[in-house]
Amino acid sequence: MRLRWTIAILAVAAAAFTTLMAEMPWLLDAEAQATRPAGAACPADAKPANLNFTLNDMNDRPVRLSQYKGKVILLDFWATWCGPCKVEIPWFIEFQKKYGSAGLQVVGVSVDDTLPKLKPYVADMKMSYPVLQGLGKDDLLDSYKATLALPTTVLISRDGKICQSHIGMTSKEVLEAGIKSLL
Repeated sequence: MRLRWTIAILAVAAAAFTTLMAEMPWLLDAEAQATRPAGAACPADAKPANLNFTLNDMNDRPVRLSQYKGKVILLDFWATWCGPCKVEIPWFIEFQKKYGSAGLQVVGVSVDDTLPKLKPYVADMKMSYPVLQGLGKDDLLDSYKATLALPTTVLISRDGKICQSHIGMTSKEVLEAGIKSLL
């Protein structure tokens, strides 16, 4: 019984932390803000994104992340059981429709679901952007620090630099402002 209460308390603490960070994203991004010149979309010392990964899509065909270089990439790490992920997915569908023609590419990476569970979820959510299978791709998750919390959303510039990384749910306005600054 004590173990259940401990797990429940940790889950509530994690949810509270995620909610607070969504309202105050500058707390997680203080270092990046300090190195970003006024009005700049990306920190001056932004690190290159590792796009040297190939994952299978929903049709089990290989997709190279590097094929999206030259576009602004919103890379979303998520899971079907993740409540905040379910809140953000409709925003990403909207962003893809609204900014896709301007050069945005939303890419979802499901971190722990098998294809038979993933396919109906993607269909139910009407996800209109590429969804890739990330199960077992620990090197990819480590590369983007997507093992800390879900969702983890990374904004990558056209020249392949990590400009923003959001751990936990982030407000729609913060994400959209980041996208606009890179387009």
